[in-house]
Amino acid sequence: MTSLAARDLSVAYERTIVLKDLDLEIPVGEITALVGSNGSGKSTLLKTMARLLRPRQGSVYLDNRSVFNLPTKEVAKKMGILPQGPVAPEGLSVRELVAQGRYPYQSWFRHWSASDDVAVQRALEATGLTLMADRPLDSLSGGQRQRAWIAMALAQETGILLLDEPTTYLDLAHQVEVLDLLDELNRKEGRTIVMVLHDLNQACRYVHHLAMIKDGGVYAAGQPSEIMTEDAVRSVFGLECRVIIDPLFGTPLFIPAGRRASPISGASYPSTTHPRPRS
Repeated sequence: MTSLAARDLSVAYERTIVLKDLDLEIPVGEITALVGSNGSGKSTLLKTMARLLRPRQGSVYLDNRSVFNLPTKEVAKKMGILPQGPVAPEGLSVRELVAQGRYPYQSWFRHWSASDDVAVQRALEATGLTLMADRPLDSLSGGQRQRAWIAMALAQETGILLLDEPTTYLDLAHQVEVLDLLDELNRKEGRTIVMVLHDLNQACRYVHHLAMIKDGGVYAAGQPSEIMTEDAVRSVFGLECRVIIDPLFGTPLFIPAGRRASPISGASYPSTTHPRPRS
């Protein structure tokens, strides 16, 4: 399986340094979430991993080879990217969008084939969009459209998926729908998934590995049960909170303390020392 890592990575926008001397190994075959406050560098890190930004220093490595030294189509056969807020041409059908994922396999010598049809159909089935395949993309709900974009990435048949805030602008039901889909893809196909998430509770519930980004570096990385602590949230987000055990999933549950918050008299909070591992 394809490995992915950032080593000694520094990235800047003109004179503003966003990432500095960052090292991060992405666990193969697991789901990783990048979390951090606005401006911490998490989306910049994802974009650099996807080769959309070129670093000033260091590199991103696929199987120990710098992505910046690899042909574009070779990278696209190993790693799919879903940017934040993607836009498709008006009138495009779901099937036509998903078919765009087969671009890395097309050339002057290889045109559309039966294997491409199979890959598109498999992606539609995996995302539950078979019956919607011929509908215009803009006729779908927000959650359905996001599934269509994920299906396009799946049609690339890559071992790695990078998603920049895949639940942004979706209501809670559609957020859960998309995250359940990604969880299922990981469980059934063993795909390595890396995504930027804002919701800490969703991150702890759905991922195996959490990377907290602060001031352009990795503040902490590991299993949510290991690094999702009140001290970490205070340091990374500047926010007081309680971290207890999620009664449904046994994962860390983040409860922010606003300015008006005060401890409930007599309340007790279960320890997060040994939460039930994600299964």
